[in-house]
Amino acid sequence: MDKTVNQKAWFLVLPVLALVAFSAVIPLMTVVNYSVQDTFGNNQFFWAGLEWFEEMLSSERMWDALGRQLMFSAIILIIEIPLGIFVALNMPKSGFWASFCLVLMSLPLLIPWNVVGTIWQIFGRVDIGLLGYTLDAFGISYNYTQDTLAAWVTVIVMDVWHWTSLVALLAYAGLKSIPDAYYQAAKIDQASRWKVFRFIELPKMMGVLMIAILLRFMDSFMIYTEPFVVTGGGPGNATTLLSIDLVKMALGQFDLGPAAAFSLMYFLVILLISWVFYTVMVNVERQEG
Repeated sequence: MDKTVNQKAWFLVLPVLALVAFSAVIPLMTVVNYSVQDTFGNNQFFWAGLEWFEEMLSSERMWDALGRQLMFSAIILIIEIPLGIFVALNMPKSGFWASFCLVLMSLPLLIPWNVVGTIWQIFGRVDIGLLGYTLDAFGISYNYTQDTLAAWVTVIVMDVWHWTSLVALLAYAGLKSIPDAYYQAAKIDQASRWKVFRFIELPKMMGVLMIAILLRFMDSFMIYTEPFVVTGGGPGNATTLLSIDLVKMALGQFDLGPAAAFSLMYFLVILLISWVFYTVMVNVERQEG
């Protein structure tokens, strides 16, 4: 029998495609247009070819920002993934306290990004902030506006406080999907707590953990609001990540051509690394299958 193909479903998808084209494709084409042209104002453009891309690839400013961004994302993943797994393993599996912990872990995710930055900006101030005042009272030198290490610690701790809950909730969902028969068999075999985690829980969580790693990498690599509100990229350029440097170039200096080329390379780096993570996720799912 011939399979009946109904193309009417495309009419249901067309509004979504039109919305995506308006909100994503058209702005992207505008950025591509700016990246190959130059302007002296009055809406007059001149063909520049790949000049801006060559300038960005040879720019120490971009490579320094990329190095800071990669270091920030690596630190975030190294801290948040194990910490989220640890929290998920120690959360109650059922009852009132399980629901209470789930609500409590969800609260940081509900706070807007600019509010998170404002909270930590005030919290870390030496004059009125609880954290800054307490550290100063104990004789610990802490000033995120002047000290590079303090600025990095503040931004990292802020992100860990904000987003570890996401990793914990995903890991918790993976743990809840494990049948009780696995734990009963491990108990009969007198398996240790480490072996239960190593051979039962971790393999079953691998799929959701890869999603957590992908989401946290993408978020941390594109982070802008929180560090900008807290440090503004300072002191100096110590916390000037790629997104902050891009905004300074585009809006602060109004270098539209270099900023457009910068943003396209920024996008390609994120796309490439995300594709690597996606490929690994697919291979893990095939192995589990």
